[in-house]
Amino acid sequence: MQSGCTVNQTLKYLGKKWMLLIILELYKGEGYTRRFTEIKERLPGITAKVLSARLKELEEEGLIEKRIDATSVPGRSDYTLTESGVDIVEVIKEIKRWALRWKIENLACGAQDCHDCML
Repeated sequence: MQSGCTVNQTLKYLGKKWMLLIILELYKGEGYTRRFTEIKERLPGITAKVLSARLKELEEEGLIEKRIDATSVPGRSDYTLTESGVDIVEVIKEIKRWALRWKIENLACGAQDCHDCML
């Protein structure tokens, strides 16, 4: 039965739209950290509602940590990849390598590390 499958269980949250792209945006940030508004600006098409929901799910799964700075006005929320979150980036890079080999010809992407990607 598929419900016991590790891949199936993992894709229930990582397979949702925007999840891997949010992780990559955090990976690109200094100290693997970005503010909510920075992530939203870098992911055209994502709504604030969806971004908020996905960040909450990633936090619940232990892939990111949320820090709130109440000393600034308005309050500032920073999101940082956990060790588990940084580790999943290697899986994302493997997906990229596979796609570049078999599906997508994108020399610009292939020449860049995901951390430095400007595409």
